[in-house]
Amino acid sequence: MRLLSFGIRKKARHQGVSYSFVFMRANGEQLSKITSLIESGSIRPVMDRIFPFEATKEAWAYHETGRAKGKVVIKVTMRHE
Repeated sequence: MRLLSFGIRKKARHQGVSYSFVFMRANGEQLSKITSLIESGSIRPVMDRIFPFEATKEAWAYHETGRAKGKVVIKVTMRHE
């Protein structure tokens, strides 16, 4: 992982910020804790752009450019019939 993250760690150091990977295995308890942190404002997810499901191909292309400054989100809506 250290070798794979060399580029991002170098950029972070250049900007004077720290960078580290966090590995999680999602489960209900962890997701509940994350939800609490978000709701309390302790952490704030950064979303760059939100694409509708129909624009998934465009979302992926945008992500691949490497210009996103946060998460690229694909919004899925459920239709009730």
